[in-house]
Amino acid sequence: MLPASAKAPHKQPRKQSISIGRGTRKRDEDSGTEVGEGTDEWAQSKATVRPPDQLELTDAELKEEFTRILTANNPHAPQNIVRYSFKAAEKVTEEELMTPKQPQERKLTNQFNFSERASQTFNNPLRDRECQMEPPPRRNFSATANQWKIYDAYVEELEKREKTKEKEKAKTPVAKKSGKMAMRKLTSMESQTDDIIKLSHAAKIMERMVNQNTYDDIAQDFKYYEDPADEYRDQVGTLLPLWKFQNDKAKRLSITALCWNPKYRDLFAVGHGSYDFMKQSRGMLLLYSLKNPSFPEYMFSSDSGIMCLDIHVDHPYLVAVGHYDGNVAIYNLKKPHSQPSFRSSAKSGKHSDPVWQVKWQKDDMDQNLNFFSVSSDGRIVSWTLVKSELVHVDVIKLKVEGSTTEVPEGLQLHPVGCGTAFDFHKEIDYMFLVGTEEGKIYKCSKSYSSQFLDTYDAHNMAVDTVSWNPYHTKVFMSCSSDWTVKIWDHTIKTPMFIYDLNSAVGDVAWAPYSSTVFAAVTTDGKAHVFDLAVNKYEAICNQPVAAKKKNKLTHVQFNPIHPIIIVGDDRGHIICLKLSPNLRKMPKGQPQPTTPGVTWTIPSALMGLLTLFPTLGMSDTAGLAPNSTHCQPDLKASGERTR
Repeated sequence: MLPASAKAPHKQPRKQSISIGRGTRKRDEDSGTEVGEGTDEWAQSKATVRPPDQLELTDAELKEEFTRILTANNPHAPQNIVRYSFKAAEKVTEEELMTPKQPQERKLTNQFNFSERASQTFNNPLRDRECQMEPPPRRNFSATANQWKIYDAYVEELEKREKTKEKEKAKTPVAKKSGKMAMRKLTSMESQTDDIIKLSHAAKIMERMVNQNTYDDIAQDFKYYEDPADEYRDQVGTLLPLWKFQNDKAKRLSITALCWNPKYRDLFAVGHGSYDFMKQSRGMLLLYSLKNPSFPEYMFSSDSGIMCLDIHVDHPYLVAVGHYDGNVAIYNLKKPHSQPSFRSSAKSGKHSDPVWQVKWQKDDMDQNLNFFSVSSDGRIVSWTLVKSELVHVDVIKLKVEGSTTEVPEGLQLHPVGCGTAFDFHKEIDYMFLVGTEEGKIYKCSKSYSSQFLDTYDAHNMAVDTVSWNPYHTKVFMSCSSDWTVKIWDHTIKTPMFIYDLNSAVGDVAWAPYSSTVFAAVTTDGKAHVFDLAVNKYEAICNQPVAAKKKNKLTHVQFNPIHPIIIVGDDRGHIICLKLSPNLRKMPKGQPQPTTPGVTWTIPSALMGLLTLFPTLGMSDTAGLAPNSTHCQPDLKASGERTR
């Protein structure tokens, strides 16, 4: 312990002599050292210098002891010197070197949202995409192309051609020189077409890949998007626009027919013609795929407008077509040429008026393909493919009942009924319905050609479409340009439901997944979707879907397996729309459908509706449909098809 006066070390005697205190004097006296004579003079000449703000301490304060620990470290040296640690391979301070480190728990970095402290920028995670495939076959080839090798190659090619000519001569008699030249041109053309076909197949695959990348957002919506607003809507749905199909060669032609391929569910056929019969021109048959919306897969042109078409169920490459000039034709998609494989003529009994609908039927007893056609000339004709020609048989001739006219010679003339649409029963093969231009619907049989099974006074204008329900065998539906859609039971002559859509109805179609859902399109550009199990009085979806306001919708079709519909207008546009979840609810416990090629498992909810009908009168039935004001619309405003 040291006294308070001994704060400074002994190594500095000058400082002790300058600041002389009581303690130093006492210590000098005790030590007994003799001071020289000149010392007093020197001490007297020294004057003590005190700062003005120095404290004056008492004896008690001066005797107070303070503890100090003397170490070898320099107190004025900095304590935070950074030195490089070779052990830790980083810069650390001296304090960190002295204190032992405790092992800390290492935090795992987020691999999907990792950022370095130095840059503070997000680093996208690296993803490896790999695919395993068979390596392409390789072959090492090396040769020297000199003059005689080129000559040998030409000689081999000439020998091959001579051999093929000898084979042809052995089969057929010797032709003339002109025939030989034609054969040479034909063989050269065939070799060129083979090369083009090989190239076109690869080009078509590349085109599909490019289109799928271009329309990737639409493909994602088609596959995965479901409208989340349907959960909060009360029994109302929407239509989501997807692809739009259009071809420049068919720009000003109306969509007169739509039909999905029964085998390839992404492929559908489109018929182009004109409903403006003062401006008739050419027609086109196009087949589009959802995989390539920019260009059709197949393209056929015709001199007359195409008014209807149908694809065979068992042979999906055969397309039956009806023309405006009364001819029917069959196109084979397997054959590359643009001409139809079979075509009717005036000798083979073609129609004298436009053909409004064609339908494939089951093969006859001799396993020959056959289909039916209906036309404005009042004939319903069965066409059979016998070898390489079409053979026709008139099934029935439509006549207007109760409107005979007498000629002065005493003869009675029966006006001919103009057929506009027909449909065959899903279970009873011989029974079918025919819609006429007078607005009547006839129930006919293949067995009776001179008499109708029943007659329905359906509409005030021409019947555009007649369609049997795919699940309920008694129910069918009809639409007309008189703005109405009617649902019938074929055992009752009055309609069960009447819906007024405030515009001419172009087409109606039953949904393949439910017996109570159907869609209709009108000339004001709107699509209407009904579900009788949800709302029997009005549509659950009314949405404008036309590409332009002035465009009139002409046809609609449901896809057999996907929740989409295609809609065509009078300007050559086809729009694909996806149904929201509220529009494709499947009733519980539904039986198997009777439509061939359809694989849905769903019910027949119309049975409950039919049981209600016998208790209602005609006035009550008509009152089920709201806004069903049966007024005669203006022909120009309605935009009906004037046949």
